[in-house]
Amino acid sequence: MRILAIDMGTGTQDILLFDSEKPVENCVKMVMPSATEIAARRIRHATRDHAAVVLTGVVAGGGPCSWALEDHIRHGLPAFATPEAARTFNDNLDEVRASGVTIVSEDEALSIDGEPVELRDLDLEAVRGALAAFDEPVMFDGFALGCLDHGDAPADVSDRLFRFDHLRRTVEGRNDLLAFARRAGDIDPYLTRATAMCRSALGEGDVAFMDTGPAAALGALHDETVAEGGEQVVLNLGNMHLLAFHLRGRQIASLYEHHTGEVTADQVAAFTAALAEGTLTNAEIFDSKGHGAYHADRALVTPALPTMVAATGPQRVKIRSTVLRPYFAAPFGDMMIGGCFGLLRAYAEAFPASADAITARLGPLP
Repeated sequence: MRILAIDMGTGTQDILLFDSEKPVENCVKMVMPSATEIAARRIRHATRDHAAVVLTGVVAGGGPCSWALEDHIRHGLPAFATPEAARTFNDNLDEVRASGVTIVSEDEALSIDGEPVELRDLDLEAVRGALAAFDEPVMFDGFALGCLDHGDAPADVSDRLFRFDHLRRTVEGRNDLLAFARRAGDIDPYLTRATAMCRSALGEGDVAFMDTGPAAALGALHDETVAEGGEQVVLNLGNMHLLAFHLRGRQIASLYEHHTGEVTADQVAAFTAALAEGTLTNAEIFDSKGHGAYHADRALVTPALPTMVAATGPQRVKIRSTVLRPYFAAPFGDMMIGGCFGLLRAYAEAFPASADAITARLGPLP
C-alpha cells in the first residue's frame, strides 16, 4: 500500500510517501517550499519584471502569497484573479476588489497579457515529477492531506474566532485527536481550503484530511519518549501558527492556538503553564492576537505542568531556553515529517481497511 501524505504549511510542505512494504525509515521523504511560498516567488517575479499578475486556480493558503500580492499592488502594477483564486486572499470578493485586484472570469484570465500564477495547495504534477526524477513509481493507493483552514467565516465574525470554534466543536463532539480525521467527502463545507486541497486528488485514490495542528500533535506521540509519560503537553510551533495541547494520550484536556510571530518565548511559556494549570482564559489568547483557549476536560490530568513538554514544528527553537525545558520530539527520527505520521493515522481512521498495514509499520495507536 502506497499512501502519499502531505502536510502543507506556510513555509514548507512536508511529504512522506508511505509504502507498507518498507520500514518507515526507508520511505521517500521530502521537505519542499510550501505552495504559498512558491506562488509568492512567482508573484515577485512579475513585480520584478513590471508585469501584470494573473491569478487562477483554487482557494489555497495565504500568508506569503498575500504579502507578495500586496507588494505587487503597492508598486502600482495590475493584478487580476478569478473568483475561486481570489478567495485565497479573502472570502469576501468585495474586499479583494478593494485591495486593488480586478476579478475576472476564467475565460478573461486566458486573454490577459501577464504573468500567470496558478494557486493550489496540492500540485500532484510537481510531486510526481520529483519522484520520477529518482525513478520512484508515481502511482498511489491513497492520499493523507493536511493544512490549516480558517474557514469561510460570516462577514461579522472574526476568522480567528471562527477557526477556533471549529476546533472546539470537534473536541466537544469526540474528545480524541483522531476526531479531526475526515474523508474528503465529509469535510465541513465551510472549510473551503481543505475542500479545494482534497478535490485536487479526487479520482486519484482515496483521500483523507486532518487539520495540520492536531496531525502534528498526533505525530509527536509517535516519539516513544513523548508517549511513555502518559500525560504530556505538545506544542507545535509552525512558521505561522502555534497550537498547544495538554493531553493524556490522544485525549485532550485543553488547548490553545496563537500566531507564532505574535508571541514572545516568555509569553508561550506563561500561556502553556496556565493551560496546564487550568487557569488560561480564552480572552488572554484572543486579546493578544491569538485564536483562543479551551478547557475540554480538566479531570483528565493533574492541574500542573507535566514532566513531558514536547515541542515540534520548524520554530520550536523559539522556546528552547524557556522554563518549559521542552523535549524536541522526533518521531521515527524525523521532526519535520512528524505531521505526516498523524495524517497516516487519520487515513487509517477514515479508511479502516488500511489500518492493519499502517499499524504494522507505525506500531499501535498512541
